[in-house]
Amino acid sequence: MIGKGGGRRMPGLSAADRPQRALILASFVSRVGNGLFNTAAVLYFTLVVHLPAAQVGVGLTIAGLTGLSAGIPAGNLADRYGPRTVWLTSLVMQAVTMAAFVLIHSWLTFTLIATLDRLAATASGAAGGALIARAGGERPAAFRARLRTFVNLGVVLGTLGAGFAVSVDTRPAYTALILANAASFACAALVGLIGVPNYWPLPRPQEHRGWAVLADRPFVSFVALYGAMGLQYQTVSLLLPIWLSAHTDAPRWTVAAVYAVNSGVCVLLQSRIGSRVETPRQGGRAFRLAGLFFLVSCPLMALTADVPAWIAPGLAVLAVCVHSLGEVWESSGGFALGFGLAPDHAQGQYQGLFGIGFDAGQALAPVILTAAVLGLGHTGWLLLGVFFAALGAAGPPVAAWAERTRPANRDTLRAPHGRPSEAHLPAAD
Repeated sequence: MIGKGGGRRMPGLSAADRPQRALILASFVSRVGNGLFNTAAVLYFTLVVHLPAAQVGVGLTIAGLTGLSAGIPAGNLADRYGPRTVWLTSLVMQAVTMAAFVLIHSWLTFTLIATLDRLAATASGAAGGALIARAGGERPAAFRARLRTFVNLGVVLGTLGAGFAVSVDTRPAYTALILANAASFACAALVGLIGVPNYWPLPRPQEHRGWAVLADRPFVSFVALYGAMGLQYQTVSLLLPIWLSAHTDAPRWTVAAVYAVNSGVCVLLQSRIGSRVETPRQGGRAFRLAGLFFLVSCPLMALTADVPAWIAPGLAVLAVCVHSLGEVWESSGGFALGFGLAPDHAQGQYQGLFGIGFDAGQALAPVILTAAVLGLGHTGWLLLGVFFAALGAAGPPVAAWAERTRPANRDTLRAPHGRPSEAHLPAAD
């Protein structure tokens, strides 16, 4: 496992942390592009390309499910040949597929390009996770939390920028957003090429197998737990906006307000809380705490339908504040377990499965949340909170089980104090 730091503060980035700075900058740039594109993508496909909304949904579903298949193979390639090569290749592929969206004229080409894009995105996530583990040194979870702060900020800025194109509502405006997103991937790849070292693959034990992660039952259980808990993201982004619009008298600007509050809390607290959650045991406790926050936030969201219109926005903001605290603890716990339970030589395939679990949960979230929660009303919200609390309660025992099953010689490739030995330090280009 990479990273054994305790409760120390993550130091400021110094000249020795060039790989971390480069990964932060690359991630920030690409997420600004994502914010630009994601805000207007459906409008472009339906209003400009004139694809029926149902066909767009089917195409995106096919792309998303197919994209999951790239996670473990791409992770294995990253472990075998070095994560930077796979990461840079996937970023270039995303730049190409994104630019190709401006040329689509049929559902078939749309689905094909979207599928290639999702395959590249999944590969990028697996290789990027392995890069974070290497660049993060002893504290990859703390670095990942810091990175997520800038990722969130990038998405917010991109979303704000997309508002202009949406208000103009012309083909050139939407085309500009798509090409800007393609350029963001190309720029991220350039930053990575210049600033991220070409980390050599770590030596692998003789008994290593390419799909060994699937035999790691505690880690697979954690991935399932994390994927299910990931429904909480779309509780704020999908479920609450529908609830506010259809079941409350809250003004429409309330939806924008809860988005802003959610993003703001995560940007402000992710790095601070994430630096305190680094070991698997701490990750398990963070999961439990997150579940308790969600247990409180979900009923508060339901109550927005039972208060006057002038109270509903304040109650919604309060609920989202509580929920966002849970989100920060949940993601911090996920980083600690995701990195801490993976063998150093197999971070790629472990991060690949980690990403598959999360993406699968996100793909199922709309159906589960709208059918179960909206269909049951207040009872659905209460059951959702109990569901999250139960998942959180499973965090500590899963973490303890996983720690008991880690090999006793996990640190044989390490010099004293958990630092990589000089023979395995990355070679910069």
